[in-house]
Amino acid sequence: MQRRDFVELLLLTGGTAMTATAATGATRAFDVTEKTVAELQAAMANGKTSAQHLVRLYLARIAAVDKAGPRLNSIIELNPEALTIAAALDAERKAKGPRGPLHGIPVLLKDNIATADNMQTTAGSLALVGVKPPRDAALVARLREAGAVILGKTNLSEWANMRSTRSTSGWSARGGLTRNPYALDRNTSGSSSGSGASMAASLAAVAVGTETDGSITSPASVAGLVGIKPTVGLVSRAGIIPIAHSQDTAGPMTRTVADAAALLTVMAGSDARDPATALADQKKADYTQFLNRNGLQGKRIGVVRGQLTSAGEPVAALVESQLAVLRTQGATLVEVSEVPNVAKYADSELTVLLYELKADMANYLADYGPHAPLKTLADIVAFNDQHRAQEMPYFGQEHFIASQTKGGLDSQEYRDALANNHRYARDEGIDQVMKEHQLDALVAPTCGPAWLTDFINGDASGGSFTTPAAVAGYPHITVPCGRVQGLPVGLSFVAGAWSEGPLIAMAYAYEQASPQRRPPTYAKSVNTQVA
Repeated sequence: MQRRDFVELLLLTGGTAMTATAATGATRAFDVTEKTVAELQAAMANGKTSAQHLVRLYLARIAAVDKAGPRLNSIIELNPEALTIAAALDAERKAKGPRGPLHGIPVLLKDNIATADNMQTTAGSLALVGVKPPRDAALVARLREAGAVILGKTNLSEWANMRSTRSTSGWSARGGLTRNPYALDRNTSGSSSGSGASMAASLAAVAVGTETDGSITSPASVAGLVGIKPTVGLVSRAGIIPIAHSQDTAGPMTRTVADAAALLTVMAGSDARDPATALADQKKADYTQFLNRNGLQGKRIGVVRGQLTSAGEPVAALVESQLAVLRTQGATLVEVSEVPNVAKYADSELTVLLYELKADMANYLADYGPHAPLKTLADIVAFNDQHRAQEMPYFGQEHFIASQTKGGLDSQEYRDALANNHRYARDEGIDQVMKEHQLDALVAPTCGPAWLTDFINGDASGGSFTTPAAVAGYPHITVPCGRVQGLPVGLSFVAGAWSEGPLIAMAYAYEQASPQRRPPTYAKSVNTQVA
């Protein structure tokens, strides 16, 4: 970012902050940059700010950073009712006190999460423009009940990055390209690209992303964030535009572990519209209770050496330095060559996704777009063909076409592939290696630093540690562990089903012992002089 642009950004956000402060009667300006949920709640409690004030301040940052200045392009739509909702929540706080930790807190949602309001839910596709969901997604209803202010929707890799075999993450036909705030020519990863970039730039307090394989954890890693992909079934998927029900889940994307824990606590729970959540009410917890600085003491953690080696020398050296932190915090590190049998579901994972995409998309359109002209995946394929110039200027829809050739979920090929995935990702994968070495968690670099955005050749993301937990449906937390040439890198913590609490404890203890998050500088490209 040029000095002139940076000064302009400060003037824009600072000036708006002063105006908003005067309008709400607060005694001085309030800076929302890098503020945590707890800090925002404390500020509202002592009268330094209000929900309305926060909405205005975040809107000012969005205008200055997302739509002007660096032009991150992470926000696809703003909620025109946000200030009205915030005003009502301020009045309620004054009359009754706050509902809980998220009362008055502005939240951004990925644009594949349905809201029954004046915003759209499109997965970034022109095909769903104008389609109004008849109800909120279940997690949105929970957020509203907790007093959160839905500030807007974030851009994403269109259709959650499941359209093409060669996509460019962060791009959608409706939203355009989201840019990485740590180097504007670098990719945001996908598919929760806008949620990642917006959180890195402090455009809201917290955000929600979704993941099928890497779509929370990878963009969180390259944006210097905490991302939690929960156990499949902890958070309802009802009202989320799907890829595949065996792996899809929503989860928090935040700047701190504490914020992620607070957000997950509200999001988690059983829902009759999502049978996978039948056990959620029994398994969920107040995850803020796990914010323990001694959460690594006495833990046995498996270091996935093969993943570390394949990450490349700069990332490996960085992670090695952070493994020392785990030791000093009382963890015993155990060398693990690899998570076993990953290669045995390399093909069957895609088979399952293709089968479930076709079935799940039709179910979503029937339930959340009953009056939409599109009823099936075949209709979406036809729409894309008819609007090829707008929808497919850079890459095609090979996965959509392949999915359309698949049969129903009673097909033997599908059943065999799903059984194969569960056997080798769960019983003979993560469960096996953790039992064999008596581990509490596995750690590895989440993925490499952000790559250069390339519309010609597509993504160059390299190796990542997202697939084992994704296919197993197990929880995965990434935490910032430092930077390579100024680009963030995340450290992943993975364990068995329903182990969110212990993982949060370990991630929090690591974060507190080695706080590695740094706000972005909006550089145009990587500064090779920055370590």
